[in-house]
Amino acid sequence: MFGDLNRAEIIGNITNDLELRYTAGGAAVINFGVATNRRYKQGEEWKDETTFHNVVLWGRQAETLVKFAKKGTRLFVSGRLQTRSWEDADGKKNYKTEIVADEVSLLARYEKGEGKSSESSSESVASGSAEEETINPEDLPF
Repeated sequence: MFGDLNRAEIIGNITNDLELRYTAGGAAVINFGVATNRRYKQGEEWKDETTFHNVVLWGRQAETLVKFAKKGTRLFVSGRLQTRSWEDADGKKNYKTEIVADEVSLLARYEKGEGKSSESSSESVASGSAEEETINPEDLPF
C-alpha cells in the first residue's frame, strides 16, 4: 500500500535579504522568497515566466544559511508544501502557501564582506555543514 506524498523541489535565486529570527521558544527560522524562471516558445516568440515561491527554513539549517547566502544566491530547495491561513484586521481570510524546507543546497556561494560570487561551487546546509564541493555545470540535469 502506498502512502501520501507532499514534496516540492525547486532551483532558483533568493529574492530578498535573509533575516534570521527566533521564536519565543528559541527556535531559529528564516522566511524568504525564491524565484524560478521558465522560458518557452509561443509561436515564433520566446516568452519568459517567473514564479515566486515562499520558503521557510528552521533550526541549525537556518542559522547556517544566513552565513553563506544573500539576495541573488542560487540554491536548491527540497521540502513539503504547507498552506497557512489567518484573518486580517478587517476580518478578511488570507492564505499563504510555502515550502517548509528539509534540505537547502547552495549552487552559488558568496564570500561575506567581499561581494564575490562563485558559480562553480556547491554547498549543502542540510546538516548545518559548510563543506565545499566542486560542480561541473555540464553535469547538472538541466
